[in-house]
Amino acid sequence: MFRRRLTALVCSVAALGLLATGCGDSDGGTPAAEKGTGKVTFWSFVKGSDKVAEAFNRSHPDIEVTFEAVPSGQEYYSKLTNAVKAGTVPDVAVAEFAQLPEFATQGKLEGLNDRLGPLVEDHFPESTRELVQLGGETWGVPRDAAPLMMFYRNDFFTSHGIDVPTTWAEYRTMTGQVRKADPKARGGVLYTDNPGLLTALAQQAGSQWFGTEKDAWKVSLTDAPSRKVADYWGDLAGQDLVHSLSSLDPFWTSVQQNRTVAYVCASWCAGAQQATVADQKGKWSVAPVPTWDGKPASAMYGGSSFVIPKGARNTAAAAEFIKWITTDPEGMKAWVSTGTSSMFPADPRLVPVTKSAFPTDYFGGQDIYAVGSESYKSIVPGWTWGPVMGTTNTAVVDRLP
Repeated sequence: MFRRRLTALVCSVAALGLLATGCGDSDGGTPAAEKGTGKVTFWSFVKGSDKVAEAFNRSHPDIEVTFEAVPSGQEYYSKLTNAVKAGTVPDVAVAEFAQLPEFATQGKLEGLNDRLGPLVEDHFPESTRELVQLGGETWGVPRDAAPLMMFYRNDFFTSHGIDVPTTWAEYRTMTGQVRKADPKARGGVLYTDNPGLLTALAQQAGSQWFGTEKDAWKVSLTDAPSRKVADYWGDLAGQDLVHSLSSLDPFWTSVQQNRTVAYVCASWCAGAQQATVADQKGKWSVAPVPTWDGKPASAMYGGSSFVIPKGARNTAAAAEFIKWITTDPEGMKAWVSTGTSSMFPADPRLVPVTKSAFPTDYFGGQDIYAVGSESYKSIVPGWTWGPVMGTTNTAVVDRLP
């Protein structure tokens, strides 16, 4: 049933015009050699952005960053679109990886090849670079990655003799063992309101939903890897081996009530769980996400970048700010200064910075960043987000079980 719904989705997505969308033009802003000084406006919904702007201002007297908090989700992207139309854009704005192509293809971003292209080439792996490079142009600089991991209750697994799965076949066995050990507990969750995890699992399986051919977009949400993932998770949900829940409060409530004892998520879930389910400290561990053939393979569930919107007034200083907040150790320290974030930096060289700031006691002293690093290295390359992901995601959610 779930796979049939995905098949029907192709018609919905194709109707959105994905097959005839090209990349917007850009002159790349002001000359790359110009030194950035002056005032910079900064829009972001990412937690800690205000602290990052303050830290930058203290160490860069020639540039003054003014931060403005903005709503997250579609409300923010609509606000940014309206600002581009009105000529009132900020100099720097956040853009999640999944939303960046829409703004790039519609000509809403400044090209960054001259100013920041070499930085992106030098600091980020291919699987991340290709999320911000389209049509031969660099449109953003990655901030955080979100490699997949499996989270599990080590006390539950140990007490019931359940092995940590390394393949999806073993994962299915594990879900049956969990339900047998505790009829109210489940070893996984299929989110009913968020297609992000399912999308990541399709990427892990080798799917490529979007691509380009002769300067036009093409889409295939029902290729063989996608059908395999849809069948697998549809079966788990149909057999009541995993919960079908909202990814927000209902999911975390199930964790708090011991009804979810294993689940697949990304690196950012570590900090979220520590803050939300503090009383289970020491009971949880992380492991590499299971794979189809037992060989390392992963994907991203989330992640963001920073862009310079089309029409920005101070692109030179904006580029200096973006460079600092994405690739400088001091900038990364500012992001994790609260000590509660488990963000995984898109620049692998900054992992020691975030690792040192995250408490290890919740996960029993385990180095979750070691697991995250291996996951990040094994992300399947070749993934491209489509140009209208907001609408696409809505269509996917409407067809979830």
